[in-house]
Amino acid sequence: MASSTGDRSQAVRHGLRAKVLTLDGMNPRVRRVEYAVRGPIVQRALELEQELRQGVKKPFTEVIRANIGDAQAMGQRPITFLRQVLALCVNPDLLSSPNFPDDAKKRAERILQACGGHSLGAYSVSSGIQLIREDVARYIERRDGGIPADPNNVFLSTGASDAIVTVLKLLVAGEGHTRTGVLIPIPQYPLYSATLAELGAVQVDYYLDEERAWALDVAELHRALGQARDHCRPRALCVINPGNPTGQVQTRECIEAVIRFAFEERLFLLADEVYQDNVYAAGSQFHSFKKVLMEMGPPYAGQQELASFHSTSKGYMGECELGLAPDMFFCLRLLEETGICVVPGSGFGQREGTYHFRMTILPPLEKLRLLLEKLSRFHAKFTLEYS
Repeated sequence: MASSTGDRSQAVRHGLRAKVLTLDGMNPRVRRVEYAVRGPIVQRALELEQELRQGVKKPFTEVIRANIGDAQAMGQRPITFLRQVLALCVNPDLLSSPNFPDDAKKRAERILQACGGHSLGAYSVSSGIQLIREDVARYIERRDGGIPADPNNVFLSTGASDAIVTVLKLLVAGEGHTRTGVLIPIPQYPLYSATLAELGAVQVDYYLDEERAWALDVAELHRALGQARDHCRPRALCVINPGNPTGQVQTRECIEAVIRFAFEERLFLLADEVYQDNVYAAGSQFHSFKKVLMEMGPPYAGQQELASFHSTSKGYMGECELGLAPDMFFCLRLLEETGICVVPGSGFGQREGTYHFRMTILPPLEKLRLLLEKLSRFHAKFTLEYS
């Protein structure tokens, strides 16, 4: 100890000062954190980009990033409407500007009315602005075929990752053999392994079946749980559906089996469903854990604990970059491609989010028959092109 003190004193005399935070002295749990999508491969990609900018010759002319779901970095154009609404909310003086469309102004005014002092800078409750949570609940209810969704059970966060980390923090406890274990799928998104390492929880791997298109097998859950109980206390089961990075979509029967397993083994369920809008395989259909749980009825619906997660970053939407309402766009395309002139429903008034067109049936029968045939063909083509 005296020698150590002497070394420090000598370092101070020479103008040197030992650092408080070093790799050796940092939190060992943080040092164990790994995040594959942002790891050494990505660092090397950044270096290669820099070298290309400096004129270094490579067998390629650009680095194409396919490592992370960063849509706009890959060239997806931002949605104008969303940015208009955000701009109006941040700077309400723009509400009087003729450069913003009425629908964006209406949406911004509705949001501002729900904020304290009608300002986006006001504090909200921890779970988020009540109006937005009510909107989210209505979306969930519509998604799940009318099953009620309580806005008081909705918690807004800055992305799904923050919410997942928050719930895991609530679940992790204990030391030694009583440390919390969390069952996660392998392959998994590294958020889970990184967070569990940082929190000092036990990662309990269950393997997806590659031979069956990465299906989840409840027998594998039983195996993983049985082995884990020898050295930790499993408290939670994480399911990623649709799978990330594997892309599989669970059947309803599989989801029911997982819920029964979690119920019987007293495990908290975390359903990572951020890719629910990205289902493409023929015959596949997304079923939310919440919907299936509620439809299973008692004892599951009333007693099984579940937190499900979604994110706007992995949803999808589109807009007309032409500045036209969808029904106006439809009518213009119809006229240009078929010569049929009809009137968009927006000229008559319609429920928000619905679109119509109006036509007469006055043409002679032979022209009306031709009109309807052309309209039918155009509608099928238009729907296929923009669905």
